[in-house]
Amino acid sequence: MNPLARSVDELLPINISRTYWCFITLRTVLVISTVCAAFLIPFFGLVMALIGSLLSVLVAVVLPTLCFLKIVGKNATRTQVVLSVIIAAFGIICALIGTYSSVSKIMQTNPNH
Repeated sequence: MNPLARSVDELLPINISRTYWCFITLRTVLVISTVCAAFLIPFFGLVMALIGSLLSVLVAVVLPTLCFLKIVGKNATRTQVVLSVIIAAFGIICALIGTYSSVSKIMQTNPNH
């Protein structure tokens, strides 16, 4: 939420965006709109689980290990390379299992399929 709030802050005039009340009001409106979206969008929780299982694991586990290998390059020890590959593979497997689980739950709750 904070990146979105900061982006909206940048669009407002400086004398308004720097006030405490703007800070509180903007974040309150963002939270309320998210709650409304959760109530109005069908399968919101399942869609968020799908996004989380796919993207969060990739961003938090897989990409850092691959970036480490890319940055260190040929200076990485054999142990570092093996552990990085194992961690990346485990992250990919977890992302695939989580994504499959989320998609199957969405399909089970969807009466049209």
